[in-house]
Amino acid sequence: MIARHLIIAGRVQGVFFRGSVVAEARRRCLTGWVRNVGDGAVEVLAQGAAEEVEALVQWCRRGSPAADVTGLTVTEIDPDPALQTFEKHINA
Repeated sequence: MIARHLIIAGRVQGVFFRGSVVAEARRRCLTGWVRNVGDGAVEVLAQGAAEEVEALVQWCRRGSPAADVTGLTVTEIDPDPALQTFEKHINA
């Protein structure tokens, strides 16, 4: 199991980006969360099988159909075994 923390910049709020991340992550059997951050970006913590996490990272480079991703920062983090689902959180 691996975990990644992502910050996605661009037009990613108000375009169903978070909902699409949740659907994509659940389809890939990942755990974690997604939320908007105050500067207009979206933050994601995703963990699970390496190939599925990396596939989600690649998906986030383009995002939902209405999104315009202009930046993606990916940080390797330690997995959190307490996470059992993938959820949309209230804004940071």
